[in-house]
Amino acid sequence: MNTKIQSIKFDADQRLLAFAEEKVGKLDKFFDGIVSAEIAMSIENVSDEKNKVVKIRLDVPGTGLFAENKCKTFEEAIDLNVEVLKKQLAKYKEKLRG
Repeated sequence: MNTKIQSIKFDADQRLLAFAEEKVGKLDKFFDGIVSAEIAMSIENVSDEKNKVVKIRLDVPGTGLFAENKCKTFEEAIDLNVEVLKKQLAKYKEKLRG
């Protein structure tokens, strides 16, 4: 799977980039037909406690899957998005079989 990571309006450290790539890379276990993944991380409204926004888009044959979350940390938002995408991939696989 080809993974593209963007950090918008801030510089992400290597640890965060590696964490994001590792977590999204594990989605291959649930569906091996994922073509690519795009991860966009940004910081919104600095005064708000939950200001870390992560958007993940997966390109799979025939459609695209998307998840977005806003949390206190980027790691938490990535974990939540991966869980959402696992469910979406399961539904997509069922649809393909049916």
